[in-house]
Amino acid sequence: MRLPAVPRLFLALAATVLLIYPPAARACSPKVGAADLVEAGKLQLSINPTLPPQQYVDEKGELQGLNVELGRAIGEKLCLKTEFVRMDFPAMVPALKAGRFDGIDTGMFWTEERSKLMYMVPYAQQTIGAFAPADSPLAPKTMEELSGHTAGIEINTYQERKINDLNAQLKAEGKKPIELRTFTTATDATAALRAGQVEVVITIAETVKKLGNEHGMKVLLTGFGGTDITFDFRDKPLAEAVATALTEIRKDGLYDKLFDKFGMSRLSGPTFAIRGPGPS
Repeated sequence: MRLPAVPRLFLALAATVLLIYPPAARACSPKVGAADLVEAGKLQLSINPTLPPQQYVDEKGELQGLNVELGRAIGEKLCLKTEFVRMDFPAMVPALKAGRFDGIDTGMFWTEERSKLMYMVPYAQQTIGAFAPADSPLAPKTMEELSGHTAGIEINTYQERKINDLNAQLKAEGKKPIELRTFTTATDATAALRAGQVEVVITIAETVKKLGNEHGMKVLLTGFGGTDITFDFRDKPLAEAVATALTEIRKDGLYDKLFDKFGMSRLSGPTFAIRGPGPS
């Protein structure tokens, strides 16, 4: 029996779709079970998009940056839909522990204390630096040389802790500490710098390079207090699955491609894993 024209066309299109998307490509079962997620089928990650090129919002209001693209790539490897929850950094750890989302995707510095609060998966390396207005007379070669000067810094961060440690050292040597004025985000600290409320901004090195090279600004220094940065999770099986996904992403070549694109520092070695004991 001869089929009508429309059904024949429909069948032809359906066959084409099957050729383009074979069953194996169309079927993707989540590699993390519902018991290990806040919501089945979704990877929900908190992010503070105020630190270019790690994470930021472009002129269209869309999330961009290394951590955004890595987060989405991890979700694809795990057959999960990545969703980002925007929030300021200080609230992230309490919100993670309360189960508001699955993980933190903000380039959190690894510390031994933090590794006991959550499962931390290092994926890059980072240091701290400082930038100032282009007409600033400051030209420090080390962070210690900012002794006695006023700096804006993001509150409750690794960089604040490291500068507080440095200030204790400076005081012990009979020198003036760096006077810290804390802000909720690096963006707020930068606004204070432009308003003349602080002399420098201290933040992660990649953001220093990005903002310090903008019109009217200059990079003072980078390379202070380096350590690993991490993705962070409340659930161990999820953290282990993310580490496996990162290993696959590196093997595929996407890891190196993204780090080249955003100019950030890779971890050495072919595999990724949880570092530290995790919650007791």
